[in-house]
Order: sequence, then structure tokens, then C-alpha cells
Amino acid sequence: MENLSEKQWIQRARSGDQTAYKVLYQQHERSVRSRVSGYFKWKADADDVVLESFQKAFAALESFDMEREFRPWLLTIATRTALDHLSRIQREDRKKEGSADAAPSEEVTDTTPEEDIIHDEVHQRLMQYIDELPSLYKDVMIKYMIEEREYEEIARELDLELNTVRTRIRRGKQHLAEMMLRGEVE
Repeated sequence: MENLSEKQWIQRARSGDQTAYKVLYQQHERSVRSRVSGYFKWKADADDVVLESFQKAFAALESFDMEREFRPWLLTIATRTALDHLSRIQREDRKKEGSADAAPSEEVTDTTPEEDIIHDEVHQRLMQYIDELPSLYKDVMIKYMIEEREYEEIARELDLELNTVRTRIRRGKQHLAEMMLRGEVE
């Protein structure tokens, strides 16, 4: 492996160099995992958030300001992803407890224009990748990642078992990560 600076690896990743994506993942996976694992009781939830954080960061890499440090930017994405995931889990728990009418927790809406642009780019890029998923995972992933539906809702709407939904989401995320690392979608 070449001895490049982080900025050079980022530049290469922006150009579609798959080795660069892998290097960035390997360099920062432990930091991201450390940041998000404290939010969750279950390791599987932390694993999902780590994977989703890198997916979002790589999808938005073009908008990354090369004058700034990469790690804090990535950890901000990871923290927001963890909080979103945690909110989703809490909504599911409230529904299970029969308190669906309980007041939703306050959501932070103070974002900068730069964050709004990044969010839009991530969303657009994510849709491109999801569009390329095998049909077995595509519907489930759209409902989960784009429409932000809970597992139970997805299971009802698609007439699937809850464990099937969980499995398809986990495998769908794995497919997305592999596609992003291979740069299969432009």
C-alpha cells in the first residue's frame, strides 16, 4: 500500500479509487465504532450505524471541504446517524408499549446550508445505490432508509415476517457497502 497522506487518499476516493475507500474505512472504523457504540445496548445496532455512517460519508465525499480535517467530519456524520438510529429505536419502543400518541422527542432542525447540501447529496446518492440493489432488498431498503419506516411497519406493508425484514435490511446494507466500495454506481 502506498504511503499517502489522508488528503491524498480522500482525493483518490473522490476519483473512484476503491483501494482509497478501503484505506479510509480501515483508518477510521475504530474511531467511528468507539463514537457510536455507547449509544446502543446491542452490538448489532452499533454495527448498523458504523456501516451506515461510512455509506453516508462516502456518498457525500465530493462535498467534503479539503481544508478541514476528515475525522471530525466523519464523526459528526456518525453521531447524527447514531442519533437518528436511536430515535428510530425509541419510536419503535413507544409503539410497542402502546404509547404511539406520546409526544415525539424534539428533533434538532438547526442545520447550516452546508449540512443541508450534504444531506441532499447523500440522499440522492443513496437512492442511486438503492436503485441498483437486487429486488429482494430494494423495497425494504427504500422503506427503511428513505421513508424511515420501522421494521414492524415494513413487515405489515410487505406482508413479511419481522425477522425477514431485519435480515433483508442487514443484507441490504451489506450490499450497499460493497457497491459503494466497488464504486458500481456513478
